[in-house]
Amino acid sequence: MSPTTTTKEISIGDVAAREAAGITQMDGEDRMALNVGPSHPTTHGVLRLILELNGDLIEKCEPVLGYLHRGDEKIAENMTYNQFVPYTDRLDYLAPLANNVAYAIAVEKLTGLELPERCQAIRVIVCELARISSHLLGMGVFGMDAGAWTPFMYTFTEREKLYTLFEELTGARFTTSYTRIGGVARDIPEGWLDRVSKFCDELPLATNEVEKLLTRNRIFLDRTEGIGQITKENALAYGLTGPNLRASGIDLDLRKDKPYSGYEKYDFDVPIGTRGDCYDRYLVRIEEVRQSIRIIKQVIADFPSGAWYAEDAKKIFAPPKEKILSSMEELIQNFMIVTEGPQIPSGEVYFEAENPKGALGFYIVSKGGGVPYRMKIRAPSFCNLSILEKLVPGHQLSDITVILGSLDFVMGECDR
Repeated sequence: MSPTTTTKEISIGDVAAREAAGITQMDGEDRMALNVGPSHPTTHGVLRLILELNGDLIEKCEPVLGYLHRGDEKIAENMTYNQFVPYTDRLDYLAPLANNVAYAIAVEKLTGLELPERCQAIRVIVCELARISSHLLGMGVFGMDAGAWTPFMYTFTEREKLYTLFEELTGARFTTSYTRIGGVARDIPEGWLDRVSKFCDELPLATNEVEKLLTRNRIFLDRTEGIGQITKENALAYGLTGPNLRASGIDLDLRKDKPYSGYEKYDFDVPIGTRGDCYDRYLVRIEEVRQSIRIIKQVIADFPSGAWYAEDAKKIFAPPKEKILSSMEELIQNFMIVTEGPQIPSGEVYFEAENPKGALGFYIVSKGGGVPYRMKIRAPSFCNLSILEKLVPGHQLSDITVILGSLDFVMGECDR
């Protein structure tokens, strides 16, 4: 009797097509390469991860960035300082108001401008509202990534209320472009602070509901506890900032350690984690929402009067429209600022602000005049994603969704 022979037929196909499809066979019987993204709901944008799998275990992760690159830093060198403000909206487009403020402060440091207290108070309020808006979306989507749909409905309902407040203040819901070099675009409308205060009173009811649904949920705990742990040493080595750094136990918040816009006047706590896992990153963000409410209430309680822009910055801030229509000097000043840009002295500066995703920094080199000579943007999402190559290996494929959701990144600022 002849021996039985088993033949396994393998279709090779086009190698390039197989690689593009993410099904390239690796060395070893059970190893394969898998592409997650760049068009995939797990990646929260156009992020591509090239994974090397051994069964369901991830042995290697290579993040591929740049699909949303627009050349923002080079664009800034070809427009006036105020013309670049709308481009900052499109960095972390979930917190455009905070981006506007960070960029404006960097330019103002070049000029040595001292802003009125009212202007600084307005900026603190909008930055904290932007933080709340960003964290609400981050927590809601993170819940969905872990399999919980209902929290997203609570957080998005509250976020819609914020968009109404943003529209009243800036005229836009999403891309606000509210800050100007030397101040803000306009003063707060009548009754707006009362509506902000009402929102801050009502928001804890929604965040408490989210906590009831997630914080002690057995399925949520199983999906997040011990997953995606980042040690203090690794968090510092990879340049993590913001909630992702603080969740690893590092007590660093620029609002306290390098205060700006009058943050030193307000009393608030900096939540930090102990294990640095996905669960801790969620806990840090939900507590940061509470601390932002606390800051906003303090600002409103002692809201200063006075000007909302630097009135003495004649060559930097355009005069109000009523003055332009009644004074030839103001008309000429407005014409010069609009056509040539704010007149910034030569020098260089680096400033970073505590944004929702982490430290957003602007390095600006000026040779004088109304256009920056060079600009470099330190995007927190870019630094936070740099740890994926170290963080992901050793996890199951199903953990990818939760790990990415817990890092809460935005590819707009990552790729710039």
